[in-house]
Amino acid sequence: MEKKVRRYDIDWLRVLVFALLIFYHVGMFFIPWGWHIKNNEIGNEMRWPMLFLNQWRLPILFVISGMGTYYALGHRTLKQFSWERIKRLYIPLAVGMVLIVPPQVYFERVADGDFSGSFFEFLFGGTAFSGIYPEGNFSWHHLWFLPYLLLFSLLLGPVFLRLKKPTNRFIDWIAKVIAKPLGIYLFVLPLYLIEAFVEPYFPVTHALIDDWFTVSFYFVLFFYGFVLIATRDAFWKVIDKNKRSYLVIAIIAFTLQVIIWQQQDSYFIHFTEAMVKVVNLWSWILVIFAYGAKYLNKKSELLAYCNRAVYPFYILHQTITVAIGFYIKDLPWNIWAKFLILVVGTFFGSWILYEFVIRRIRFLHPLFGLKRSYSSGASSTSSPSSSSVIGI
Repeated sequence: MEKKVRRYDIDWLRVLVFALLIFYHVGMFFIPWGWHIKNNEIGNEMRWPMLFLNQWRLPILFVISGMGTYYALGHRTLKQFSWERIKRLYIPLAVGMVLIVPPQVYFERVADGDFSGSFFEFLFGGTAFSGIYPEGNFSWHHLWFLPYLLLFSLLLGPVFLRLKKPTNRFIDWIAKVIAKPLGIYLFVLPLYLIEAFVEPYFPVTHALIDDWFTVSFYFVLFFYGFVLIATRDAFWKVIDKNKRSYLVIAIIAFTLQVIIWQQQDSYFIHFTEAMVKVVNLWSWILVIFAYGAKYLNKKSELLAYCNRAVYPFYILHQTITVAIGFYIKDLPWNIWAKFLILVVGTFFGSWILYEFVIRRIRFLHPLFGLKRSYSSGASSTSSPSSSSVIGI
């Protein structure tokens, strides 16, 4: 029987990356990129740090989710695993689309002048669920991560069960490949092909249907997460040994990425940027895992609490951000004052709803992806990286 090993660093990274999501979505309120609600003043100073985060924040979440799936399988059958994925992904998605996302669409429609009634008129008058967003109003918005993850889990479940066997030639081969100098960078080749030849023809929509670039790109990263964790110590030894080299490559790659962004689009630039982009994001992922393993692989009560809270936080946070943003967008305040209000308001609003409502009312637990087995007043003592089965 395989010995269970707790990877506290993976738990910490999941919590920290989703904490960054709050800052990222707050930032979307202020920069020129399209988003649901916009401030009356646009600030370009936030654009560059967000461009940096945007390169690797979603890719690393799918890698973490693949790693978590390794632990989620445990000694389950395929049927048990698939049913658990449906319960922990589909149910929160359905609840979110009916209860959590509609306020976001409402505030957006009011801000754009497309609706003038109250929220209750919007929700119960039939408007909230008429048509598919953006033409209509029914949407999963920021919860798009959940249907993609559910699809990947169900499709790859049979494959993962075979790869998880104590001896597997493919996993043994992967362990040998990554042990070679820069062998782990062979993982960028499929990502490059998708970036270079699929992305130009299928813009990102997060609508699942016809979103072929997003589906294929994150499908591969999800698979990578499972495969790398399946090599057990091989992956962790390699990234620990080479973490400084990865950091140098990451800095160089992002610098080149910035230079390329200043150039005019061309056939040559596209294929060059595609390679630089995937090397950049893969390098930062390796750097984050390597330094996370060195400094974050420690047990703590704070981690236990955050590890359990992160899924409800993810579900709730953007609705709170949009709501606060709607009421402050036209106020004549400094951008950074509004930024602080949105960050603090989103965090504490999510925490209050989690701590005093979701955590304490047991029948709400499965609606927000929490396991019923936890006591509402106790801290989490889950099995190895058990919450990371969904990456959040």
